[in-house]
Amino acid sequence: MRVVAHISDLHFGMEDERIAEILLEDIARFHPSVVVISGDLTQRARKKQFEAAGAFIRKIPVSSLVVPGNHDIPFYDVARRTLTPLSRYRHYITTDLNPVFQDDELMILGANTARAAAFKNGRISMAQIKILADKFCAAGSHLFKVLVTHHPFLPPLDSPYAALVGRGALAVEALEPCGIDLLLSGHYHRDYLGDLQSHYITVKRSIIVAQAGTTISKRTRGEKNSYDRIIIDPPDICFYRYTWDGRRFAKTMTTRYKKVNGAWQLYPQNIQETRSQDFR
Repeated sequence: MRVVAHISDLHFGMEDERIAEILLEDIARFHPSVVVISGDLTQRARKKQFEAAGAFIRKIPVSSLVVPGNHDIPFYDVARRTLTPLSRYRHYITTDLNPVFQDDELMILGANTARAAAFKNGRISMAQIKILADKFCAAGSHLFKVLVTHHPFLPPLDSPYAALVGRGALAVEALEPCGIDLLLSGHYHRDYLGDLQSHYITVKRSIIVAQAGTTISKRTRGEKNSYDRIIIDPPDICFYRYTWDGRRFAKTMTTRYKKVNGAWQLYPQNIQETRSQDFR
């Protein structure tokens, strides 16, 4: 069994310091296997914002895997945006734009989808797709395989025409045969779950998509700050949503899946959980 904390869209420069403090306390208490941060660490990619984001990440008491978002590329600094769009991200966060977390049960790969030429939307390149496919396909079938990007592969149910990551369909086509099971993203400040098969008619394999909301920023867009704790215990996977209630992150939703004959199926609500830890 592995435990993943999925946080996103921190937007340092617009962060709520109290929420950030409580989040770190939460992580220290339940001690996940890894913390995934799916982009937009800063509000405007400024030096002080990256310094704050870097300081926050260094306080995380477990391993972390981070990818940049479109807000981590300078918006007003045209020269930096054009010539060295992720230089501050590389300096203060990590030089690795293709991060990997792997142990004997879990493999997580990150991919940078932020682009200087696209102010809001993002895309994945053919070179990135090849790198991801090579790594995922070479890994053993016993590993639970996860891809992390900032820009989403699946739209919200109430916004079916929302922009998705560019070349997403090509990426799915290449990665599906490698046994990928889960996609983690952010960007829309919306927390929702779905199956890629609901959107990509050519997808033959059931692949779960988990979108994170904004975890600590004041840019909530009408949603509450939240993050997900994900319990991976094949053939089961459980998503616990924790939502800020003004004092703490409280568990507000539990969604469980079981893989049956190669497809992820929702648990009936009355099934008692017997294998995965129930966080309170």
